[in-house]
Amino acid sequence: MSQILNFQEALELFDPQKTPLHELGLRADALRKELCGETVFFNVNAHLNPTNVCQYRCALCAFSTDRGTKRAYRMTMDEMLAKAEEAARANCSELHIVSAVDPELPYAWYVDQVRTIHQAFPQLQIKAFTAVEIAWMAEISGKSIAEVLMELRLAGLMTLPGGGAEILVDEVRKVICAKKPMSETWLEVHRTAHKLGIPSTATILYGHIETPEQRVEHLMKLRELQAETGGFMALIPLAFHPHSTPLFEGGTVSNRKTSAEDDLRMIAASRIILHNFPHIKAYWISLGIQTAQIALAYGASDLDGTVRQEKIHHDAGSKTPECLSVEEIQALIREAGRVPVERDSIYRPRNAQGMG
Repeated sequence: MSQILNFQEALELFDPQKTPLHELGLRADALRKELCGETVFFNVNAHLNPTNVCQYRCALCAFSTDRGTKRAYRMTMDEMLAKAEEAARANCSELHIVSAVDPELPYAWYVDQVRTIHQAFPQLQIKAFTAVEIAWMAEISGKSIAEVLMELRLAGLMTLPGGGAEILVDEVRKVICAKKPMSETWLEVHRTAHKLGIPSTATILYGHIETPEQRVEHLMKLRELQAETGGFMALIPLAFHPHSTPLFEGGTVSNRKTSAEDDLRMIAASRIILHNFPHIKAYWISLGIQTAQIALAYGASDLDGTVRQEKIHHDAGSKTPECLSVEEIQALIREAGRVPVERDSIYRPRNAQGMG
């Protein structure tokens, strides 16, 4: 049975002197095995980022831009449908939709894209909109967060992604994403979604200005909310990529990406601290393929998926491929001594549901 760590015990997991990496990995792997056996999940998914125009222009982000710049774009509905059709033809089970927050777009734009894509391609399970986007929709529509989520669910939304969490410590957020809603808003959106029966994932963006104490504070807030709602399916630790971000260009951070040791420690510590989360995901787009594969021995039980058309991490300098095939993902999992199982958005084995 897993131990529920207090703050100081959790903090010691990030101290190499007190918890050597190999020891940490063994502890995390034992818990992973207790929770998941030898199964490692993955899905066949595609990403859709309909616009990169954003009013927040966070210091951590290389993806967003201002209206009128050379990089700015906004997809038409036909362009979005073409991307969804490409995903459907590739046998994807999930379409992951997140955007920048364009102040010129009305609330109906968000609802219409979900409804239109869902009606055209009902086989695609729609995982869409960060808590930041949901909060913005509530603001511009005059609706409550619950009303927005219910309308999106009726339109075809199945799950929420965990983006926009960054570090759930307002002292940090005021530097890296000062204009975004603060921590409690992110938590409230996910709390509301869970109470409405909409499951979600959570993220932590690490390797920028945060301290180990702030990482632990973030994880403890997630653990507390999970104890309340049980609605989180997985945590996705996201290694910060500084290239082309205002944080780097302004001199706040160096251009050094996190090391493999940093990444594996984050994965393993998260697995141990978040004893009530079913899965920790090794997101290969962020970690790199080799580190993600090694993470399967450090507590990770999900390798994400094929991830077609991802833009956000690649704009920040990720050198990973644009997409992995199902065969490549299965091979990575088998090489790590695990059993690959393709899943849908809510962790049902896909073939068992008659979906593939």
